[in-house]
Amino acid sequence: MKETRKRLGDLLVDAGLLSNDQLESALKEKTKEQRLGDVLLQRGFITEQQLIEVLEFQLGIPHVSLYRYPFDVKLFSLIPKEQAKRNVIVPLKKEGDKLYVAMADPMDFYTIEDLRLATGFSIEPAIATKDDILRSINKFYDADDGLDQLAKEVSTVEQVKEDTITDQDSPIVKLVNQLLSNAATQKASDIHIDPQETKVLVRYRVDGILRTERTIPKSMQNMLIARIKIMSKLDITEHRIPQDGRIKTNIDYRPIDLRVSTLPTVYGEKVVMRILDLGSSLNDLNQLGFNKVNLQRFQEMISKPTGIVLITGPTGSGKSSTLYAALNKLNTEEVNIITVEDPVEYQLEGINQIQVNSQVGLTFATGLRAILRQDPNIVMVGEIRDRETVEVAIRASLTGHLVLSTIHTNDSISTVTRLLDMGVEPFLVASSLSGIIAQRLVRRVCRDCGKPQVPSVREKEIFRKRGLTIDTVIRGEGCSSCNMTGYKGRVAIHEVLSIHEDMKRLILNNEPLSKLREVAIQHKTIFLLDDGLLKVKQGITTTEEILRVAME
Repeated sequence: MKETRKRLGDLLVDAGLLSNDQLESALKEKTKEQRLGDVLLQRGFITEQQLIEVLEFQLGIPHVSLYRYPFDVKLFSLIPKEQAKRNVIVPLKKEGDKLYVAMADPMDFYTIEDLRLATGFSIEPAIATKDDILRSINKFYDADDGLDQLAKEVSTVEQVKEDTITDQDSPIVKLVNQLLSNAATQKASDIHIDPQETKVLVRYRVDGILRTERTIPKSMQNMLIARIKIMSKLDITEHRIPQDGRIKTNIDYRPIDLRVSTLPTVYGEKVVMRILDLGSSLNDLNQLGFNKVNLQRFQEMISKPTGIVLITGPTGSGKSSTLYAALNKLNTEEVNIITVEDPVEYQLEGINQIQVNSQVGLTFATGLRAILRQDPNIVMVGEIRDRETVEVAIRASLTGHLVLSTIHTNDSISTVTRLLDMGVEPFLVASSLSGIIAQRLVRRVCRDCGKPQVPSVREKEIFRKRGLTIDTVIRGEGCSSCNMTGYKGRVAIHEVLSIHEDMKRLILNNEPLSKLREVAIQHKTIFLLDDGLLKVKQGITTTEEILRVAME
C-alpha cells in the first residue's frame, strides 16, 4: 500500500502553527512560480525555524543549526562563493565519498545534480535557514581576503592608488561589498563607520539597537571612505564639509538603495549609510501593527476629503512607512496624489513625487505652493519643519485637500502646542487638524525562542496602574535565528488622537495640555504606553521594550 505524503499546508495546520483561514489566503495570493513556504514567511504567518521543522518531518531530511557549527574550511574551495550565494548552500563536512551540504531548499534537485557533477561526491542535503546560510557564507568565504597584506602596504605608501578603490578584485572593494552584504543579511537599517583615534569601528543598527560588527585598521580608513564616496558619487577630495549621496546596487541578487551621509569629525570622516530595502517596504496598513480601534480611527481620518493628518515620532520610528501605507491605500485612479519629500525614499507607482532641492530654492513650502496649482486631491509633505510650511499646509487643507505629513514631537497631544509655538493661530489649528498619530518601533520577541514567564512585581505594578492585569509575559531566551538577543524584527505601537468637537473647542480657547489630555481620556484614546502594554499581553514584545520608548 502506497503511503501518501501530506502537503505542507496541511502539516502546518495539523501542527497548530497555521489556521485554515491563513492557509486559504496564502494559497490565493501565491503565484505559479512561488512556493507556499515563501508566501507564508513573507506574510509573517510562520517563522523560518517552524517551516524547517515541518519540512524535516515531511521530507525526512535532517535540519542543522549553523550557529557555532565546526566548519571544515578546506571544503569551501569545492563550491565557489558565487554559486554558494546564488543557490543558498554551504558545505558542512565530508565522509568518504559523501559531501554534506546545508541548503535552504533541499528539493532543488538541479543544484544537487550540479554539485555532484562538479565535485564528484554524492551529495547529502540538510536543511538550514536562509539567513543562517548567508551569514556563514559571509563569515567564512573571504575571511581574510588580503586585508592584512593591504593594511601593511598602505601603512608604507601614503598615497591611495586609483585602481585600489575601483578595481572589482581589490581587497577594499571586496571589503565594502562584504560590509553591505552582511548588513543586508542581518536586516540592519543603518551602517555606521566610526573613525576612532587608533582604529575604525563598523557598527550595524539592527532592530533599532546599534552594535559593533568589526574593527578595521586605522591605516585603511581613507581607502574605505574613498571607496564609499566613489560609489555614492561624492567628491572624494573634499573632507571638510558634510556631504550626502545615494548608492543603488545589487547585493546578493537583491536591489538595495542606500542613503549615504558623511560628517567631518576629529578623527576623520564618519559615514552613515541608511539601507532602504526596496523589496521589503511595508505597504499594507493591516501589517503595521495597529490594534483594531486605532486602525479604524486612522482609516476614518484618511478617508475624509479634507483636513490635516500628522504622524509624529523621533527619527527612525517608522513614520515614512505609515505614510506610504496610507498613500498606498488611498492611491486609486480617481484621485491625484502629489508628494514633496526630502529625500524620496520609496518610489510609488501612480503617485507624483517631488524631491526637495534647497540649492535651487525648492523647499517644502515652495514645493507645496506649486503642488496646489496642479489640481491635487491628496498632498503628502515629507516633514513640517517651519512656520511657512505649516501655514501653506493648513491653507491647503482648508481649501479642500487632504494633507498628510510628519512632525517631530514626543506624543500626540504635545503636537498641538508645537503647532501653536510655531506661531499658527489657534483657530487655524482647530479648523484644519483631523488627527495626530504618535508612533514608536519596539522589538518583537523572537518567535523561535520565546518562552512564557511569570511577570515581575514591578511589571504587575505598571499594568495595575494602567488598569490592566497580566498573568504571563513572553521573553526570548536567545537562539541562532535572533543572534542570541531574544528579539527578531520590529512592530509599531501607536497613539491615535482624533480631533473632535470638544478638542477643537479647547484648542480655540488655548487651554493647557492637561485639559486636552483629560478630554482625550474621556474619548477613550489609547496612549502609547497602553498600546504597548496590550502588545506585551499578546506576547508580541516585552515590558522593557515598551518602557524604552514610551514614558508613563
